[in-house]
Amino acid sequence: MTEIFDLRIRLLTAALMIAVAGSRAGAQQAPSVPLSLGDAARLAAHQSASAQGARLRADEAQARVRQRRADLLPTLSSSVHQAGFTFNTATLGIDFPPVPGQPPLFDPRGQVEGPVNTLDVRGRVQQNLLDFGALGRVRSAQASARSSSADADATAEQAATVATTAYVRAMRADADLRARQADTLLATELLRIAQAQLQAGTGVGLDVTRARAQLAATRASLIGSRNARDHAHLDLLRSLALPLGTEIVLTDSLSSSAAGEPLADEATLVAEAIRARPDILAEEQRVRAGQQGLSAIKAERLPTLGLVADDGVIGKNGGKLLNTYTWGLQVSLPIFDGFKREARVQEQQSVIKEAEIRRHDLEQQAQVDVRGALLDLSAAREQLDAAHERLTLAEQEVSQARDRFNAGVAGNADVVNASLGLTASRTLVNDAATAYQLARVSLAHATGSVTKLR
Repeated sequence: MTEIFDLRIRLLTAALMIAVAGSRAGAQQAPSVPLSLGDAARLAAHQSASAQGARLRADEAQARVRQRRADLLPTLSSSVHQAGFTFNTATLGIDFPPVPGQPPLFDPRGQVEGPVNTLDVRGRVQQNLLDFGALGRVRSAQASARSSSADADATAEQAATVATTAYVRAMRADADLRARQADTLLATELLRIAQAQLQAGTGVGLDVTRARAQLAATRASLIGSRNARDHAHLDLLRSLALPLGTEIVLTDSLSSSAAGEPLADEATLVAEAIRARPDILAEEQRVRAGQQGLSAIKAERLPTLGLVADDGVIGKNGGKLLNTYTWGLQVSLPIFDGFKREARVQEQQSVIKEAEIRRHDLEQQAQVDVRGALLDLSAAREQLDAAHERLTLAEQEVSQARDRFNAGVAGNADVVNASLGLTASRTLVNDAATAYQLARVSLAHATGSVTKLR
């Protein structure tokens, strides 16, 4: 599944890059990119700035693991040392008694000897043979790396949530624009009828004035809806980290998956959330990292065993060099460090408790999030059914009022009032459908499955 997901993201990203590149190469029309709600979630999780930054922090944590592992591996070094020095014989600290009848070897008051020239070419190897503290630090770093990876998943999930919310807002803006276009068409039709009746002598000028006022109002609403749609698509582009000028075609609508979608029971969803939510997994890994760090600190009380060896040649110059070597085993046992280690143990225990508290709080939050999303879904479904019923009645009212107006048995005041009710009904349907789609996103976020949305 992960490989298929990665392949799908790569293909989608490649398609976007090709479209944008084609546009920059000289195409007059902006690139058009079809995008579903699930595609938006996965694309944001892959290429948003926050998600990329989180993945880089996970890479940094992996690099720290390799740094800690270096303490368990041998270190090799080499050196070439060319030196010359002189010395005062009085600083040797050794008295050389003179032979009777002979002058002293060195002036008792000291004399300068030298220079003594040396050339030393040497290689050195050092290896920790037994270090429980270093081993514990490696395990702690590995747990921290897993925590950083889970944090990256949590950040990607959050970016996907932001993108899907922006997608729903864009769907709502598109639906509002279509509704206002329908309102404008209706107002235009009513104005045509009013003008025709006035010319035929069966209407009055007041009906024409009302129709024009209604058309002007719907045009103003249409302009506002178009501007809101453009802003919503701009926000969606930003959440997806796509370049400006990319035209996104939403393949989903507010009415998609708005009815009859089966849901698991609350207990199953809560269990899934605790098992799969990246933020909970990240806290679990932080608890484990803290425990490993505590074990590493305690292991520093144990003795360590190391090997040191060097080999090289030394002489006055390169013409005469003789081989010398040094090797040794070293056992170190810490005895007392001013209670510094005990303070670190206490600090690490507090870190672990803090992470455990956060994990428990996140588990409780997951239960609240799941129940709240289910409540919102249930309420949105009921509201959507009621809004659709009201929309049907509003359409019937407009149809009946228009028939009366066409027959000349009534003025267009009833039609105008009915059209205002129809506009309000369409808005209520969009409100309920938007609430349902946002509840779907909230439930996916509560269970840690936003990137799995269809």
